[in-house]
Order: sequence, then C-alpha cells, then structure tokens
Amino acid sequence: MKKVYSNLMMNLLSNNFTITGEIEPLKTSNIHEVLFTAVELAGYVTAVNITDNPQAFAYMGGLIPSHLIQEEVGLEVVYQLTCRDKNRLALISDLLAAGAAGIRNVLAITGDHTSLGDNPKAKPVFDLDSAQLTHMIRRMVDEGVDLDGNKIDSPPSFHVGVAANPNADPLEPELLKLERKVAAGAEFIQTQVVYEIERAKTFLGEAAYLKVPILIGICPLKSLKMAEWLDKECPGIHIPQEIMERLSQAKDKGGKEGVLEENIEIFGGLLKELKHTTNASGCHIMAVGFEWIVPRIVERAGLKRTFDWRSIISREITAISNAMAPKQQASTHRPEP
Repeated sequence: MKKVYSNLMMNLLSNNFTITGEIEPLKTSNIHEVLFTAVELAGYVTAVNITDNPQAFAYMGGLIPSHLIQEEVGLEVVYQLTCRDKNRLALISDLLAAGAAGIRNVLAITGDHTSLGDNPKAKPVFDLDSAQLTHMIRRMVDEGVDLDGNKIDSPPSFHVGVAANPNADPLEPELLKLERKVAAGAEFIQTQVVYEIERAKTFLGEAAYLKVPILIGICPLKSLKMAEWLDKECPGIHIPQEIMERLSQAKDKGGKEGVLEENIEIFGGLLKELKHTTNASGCHIMAVGFEWIVPRIVERAGLKRTFDWRSIISREITAISNAMAPKQQASTHRPEP
C-alpha cells in the first residue's frame, strides 16, 4: 500500500476534486502579508504552493513562509524548488530542512532562466533538471540516501509533484517530458494556466495514460490590461474572445470592480466545468496579488469549504504579526562600522 504523508495526497488518491492555491513571497523580509493571505485561503484550498523566485525574480525564499503557514495557520503547503538557483548540495540541504519543518509536499521545477528576471546578470546553475530533482527526492524518501548514495539519518517524507504545459504546441514533446518525470517518481502534476476548457480536456485525454493526478492551472485576470498582455505576449496562452469581451463590457459598466466581479463569474464557471465535465483531479488557482478572489471563485463554483479557519485564528495571526514587527524593524538597522 502506498504511504501517504499529506492531506493533499490523501485527497488526490481518494479521487476528491482538489483545489490548491498559490502564494508568492515578494522582495521583503516582512512575513505579515504572507500569513494574512494564507488565512484568506485556508478552508478553501487543500494546500497552497509557496513559490521559489518565480520568473527568476529574487524574492523571499519559500522555506520559512512554508513552515510558518503550516505551524501558525494550519494550512498545508506545497514547497516549490527550482533547479535554476541551486546545485544538488543546496537542494539536498533545503529538502532536509523542509523535512525537519514538517513539510510534506514538494513541487520540483526547472525554473525560468535568470536573464528573464530582475537580476539578469546572475549565473544560472541548472546542476539538475526537474526530472533529476524528482528522482533525487524519491531516493531521499524511498531509499534514505542522497543522489550519490550517501545515507541520510531520519530521511524526510515527501510527495513530489511536477509542472506541465497544456498549451505546448505540438503537445507530444511535453508528454514525453512528463513521461520522464513520472518515471522518475512524480506523484502529481500541476499545470500552467489554461483559459480554454477544450484545451484542458485535450491535455487531460492525452496525458491520461500516465495515471498520475492532474490539477489544471487557472489564473484569474486582475484587469483587462493583464488579459491583453497575456494573450499577446505569452507564447501558447490564448484567452478566448468571449472572455475578453465579457471583461471589456464589465469594465465599461463597473470599472475595476466590475472586472473583478466578472472574474468570479468566469472562473467560477470554468472551475465548475472542470469538476463536472473532465477527468481532472483538481484545479490549481493562481491569483497572485489578489488571492482574496479565490474563496469567491470556489463558492461560485458550488464547492463547499472545509471550514472557516479565519474565525479561529485571525486573532492569533494578528498577535504573531504584532510580536514580529519590532524584531523585523530592528533587524533592518545596520550598526555603524
């Protein structure tokens, strides 16, 4: 029988339609906003991804936010690790620390090239790729050794997921990459953003032979400008004309608030359709910067929440934030040489 270490994997193996969210720690040492965002998502998502320098931007590392979210909010995390910034030594170290912190889900990704980020002169590492990282994690968990066979005392317990791109054209090379990742030990897949239900259905059908739970990625559109940029500038992403027209009409009628309300209708409907008309194991909702919209999308789709964490822990989070504020402020003071 397969060992299960996390609620996320238990849900996926039980064939429960599973929602995951995403939190992006920014270029700051202030943890308050991350914790408050986790409180907003708790009860509506089974787990939340904590990003690792997304788009090659140098942001707060994900280990401390992941630990605090699980310990203080009680929301399970998916700890993202990219191969771009760290060699295998650093990756092993982070994974051991994550295991000690009680993290049970890891998403292994290769990462965007540093030339695309906010420090383009940084040297990329890419000692491993995402399939090799997946294999390394599986060896650590299943065999209790690192990539070179060195024994690990008290090995960590992780479930490892990988990313996929349903927008790839042609799709066959992407499926071959996924085959390699699954062969390396991937246990679940979270996809990049999809806006067309038929594209999601095509990908799910083509990837069904892999027999791995797949969560389709969706990304609400904070503004009409964001929608236009994604449609024109991001290769492979196509936003249907119907969505563009609905957002444009909503903006004309209600401005920014109208666009956000229309998002709830559009993506609540898409989420509901994914649940009832596809074989997706769930949905990964990426609403970075306006995570508050995720609960409303989930409710619009008719998916019930587990329970309301916010009424239980909001006072505790406030107390934590107040207690941490003086320490963080003091830590920014540099003594004179």
